[in-house]
This record gives sequence, C-alpha cells and structure tokens, in this order.
Amino acid sequence: MPNAAIETAEVSQLFDRLATLPNTPLTHEQRRAAVERFLAVRSGRERAGRFWRIDFETLLPDIARLDLNPAMVTVDNPNPNVVVYDLATAARECPQLLARAFGATAVHSTKFGALTAAFAHAGCFIHVPADRACDHPVTVRYAAGDATIFPSTVVLVERGARVTIVERIQADSGAFVCGATEVVTEDHAQVHFAALQQAAGARVIWNRTARPGKDAAMTWADAELGADLAAGDLTVSIEESGIAAEIAAIFFPRGSQHVDVVSTVDHRAGDATSETLVKSAARERGQARFLGNIRIAPHAQGSDARLRDDALLLSPAAHIDSVPALEIGANDVKAYHGATVGAMDSEQIFYMESRGIERSAAERMIALGFFEPAIERFPTASLREELREALAAKLS
Repeated sequence: MPNAAIETAEVSQLFDRLATLPNTPLTHEQRRAAVERFLAVRSGRERAGRFWRIDFETLLPDIARLDLNPAMVTVDNPNPNVVVYDLATAARECPQLLARAFGATAVHSTKFGALTAAFAHAGCFIHVPADRACDHPVTVRYAAGDATIFPSTVVLVERGARVTIVERIQADSGAFVCGATEVVTEDHAQVHFAALQQAAGARVIWNRTARPGKDAAMTWADAELGADLAAGDLTVSIEESGIAAEIAAIFFPRGSQHVDVVSTVDHRAGDATSETLVKSAARERGQARFLGNIRIAPHAQGSDARLRDDALLLSPAAHIDSVPALEIGANDVKAYHGATVGAMDSEQIFYMESRGIERSAAERMIALGFFEPAIERFPTASLREELREALAAKLS
C-alpha cells in the first residue's frame, strides 16, 4: 500500500462491497486483483503542496454511496448502423465481441483505471460494424446524482466505419465519479469522441485510451468545466502506420476547483501523425496542471508529432502548471511542442477600449477568442455553441 494514511477499515469496505457484485464483465477474482492493483500502484499525479492540495495516493471513493443502477446511463443512438448494449448485457450476450475492446487497451493498468475495472457494471458497449458511416452522433449520458459511480464506455469500430460519440458526465455535490473509456478500431476507421464534464461540486476521475488500427483516424476532444476535482488521462496508442491522432482539451477551474489533465500520444509505429492542442484558463483560486507526453519509439521513423498548450491566468491567486514532455528515440521524425502561461494582454485590452468597448466586455471577448481554436475541434455546431455559453458563464 503506497500510503499509510489509507485506513484499514476503508480498504475492508472496498473488498466487502466488491463481494456483492455480479461477475459481469469480470469474475470476482479479477475484480479483487484490480482493487489490489489500485491500492498498490501510485497515481503518478502531482503531490500535495503549496498549489496542489489533493493527495491522490489517499483518495478513496465513498463506497457506501455506490450506485450500480443501470438507469444512471442513458444512450441516444439515432443511427441504425450502430449497435449499443448496456455493459452487463454485452458481457452476457456477446462476450467475445466485448472482449475485443474491453480490457484491450492499457486503460485498466493505471491506479484509478484499475478501480473502475474492479467495480465495472454500469456502462455501455458501442459496436459499429464494418464500412458503416454514422451521420449523427451517439450521445452517452452518465448522471451520478450525489452517488459514487464507476461508468465504463467501451467502443469497437470495425474496418472502414465512421462514428462520432459525445459523452456527458453530470453529477451533484458530493458525488465521486471514476470512469474509463476504451476505443478500439480496425483499419481505416474514423472515430471522433467528445467528452463534456459538468459535475458541479463532485470529484471526477477518468481514463480514456484509444488503440486505432492501420490508417485510422482518432480524435479525443475533452472539456472539463464543472467538478471540484477533475483529473484524467487522454491516451492514444499508435501501433500501426498511417494513423492520424488528435487530442483537444479545454479546462477552466475557478473558485477552489482543481483540474489535472495528462495527455499521452505513444508513437510505437512510424509514418503516423499526432496533434495535441490544449487551452486552459483559471480565475479566483482555481488550480490546474497539464502534462503533455509525446513518446516516439526508436523504430517509429517518419512520425510527425505536435503539441501546443496555452494557459490564461485571470486572477492573481490562480495557478496553472504546463509541462510538455518529449521522449524521442528515432532520428527521422518531426516533433514540436510549445507552451505559454500568462495573463491577458494589456495592449489588446487597451486597443479594444480605445474603440469604445468597456474593459469587462473586452476581457470577455479576448478570453472566449482564446478558447476558440480548441472549441473548433469539437463535433457539431450545437455542442460548440454549448461550450461557448459554458465558458461565458465561467467568465461572468
């Protein structure tokens, strides 16, 4: 156990509650092993200190408030070409199909990914058969209320298929949400997965991992706009050539909110491209950290990887750490990263005021324009407009 501050009684509650769960999609022995991994593995997150006040090594769910009611997840699927199962039904009726995606990535190897696997029960399995083009987004909604939930979204997209998925996480004060998303595709598939978190007062931890096939396109677009604590990983594992991977993230802590986002693009095969774009802001006592990893293996020649991270500080007490990281083992590659952290440009404000725009309106316009390059990476005009309105509310 990494931290003696975790009480033995709390650990016992985890295992006791685990014993009451059904065996789908994991056996009891597999669930128990997952909890043991959660307790043994370190989070890799920022340690508690002057700015970051969260100790992830002692963070535990309120297991007494565990809610496994399938009604917490609803799916809007207007596409006849897409098949959606709840997780328990998929484990019972098509276990071999589910196994092609569930646990097929490294999402359950992380500390909190293992915890999600241990209590995986409520969630959905989205299957897109080969050569199907889906014209409308599939929307997945998780509503936690004030409970503890462990949602799992599992996506399998077969050869040549195309799909857009929008995942929404909503929760009330006191909720604990620990979720995992896995996307596995075959060759030439295209997946655009957008996530919107608006869980006021909750603690939300998530892991999202994709393993695209050869010549596939994979986009993660994530907006963290609500929780008191939001911590998550966005990962693309490039194991075939010709893959185009994209990660876009937006977060905006204010008040006493904390956001900790880690993105990782792992180039294990050459002749593939990746682009990561992150836009963040903080005001009042909002705290955030972004760690952007680009890894290029020695044999991944011809890789082209780019990362851009810009952070805007809107209050003297706000704090954002930006940590771009490159690990390059090949010599015939293109790799770029850039990061900025700063306050609003006073010259821009002065220029707008000289044109008759009040200072508050000028600051609002500049801040909203700052986020626009990342907003454009989200699917559908209605979702992009919703993001603009949510960010405007943060600025009010």
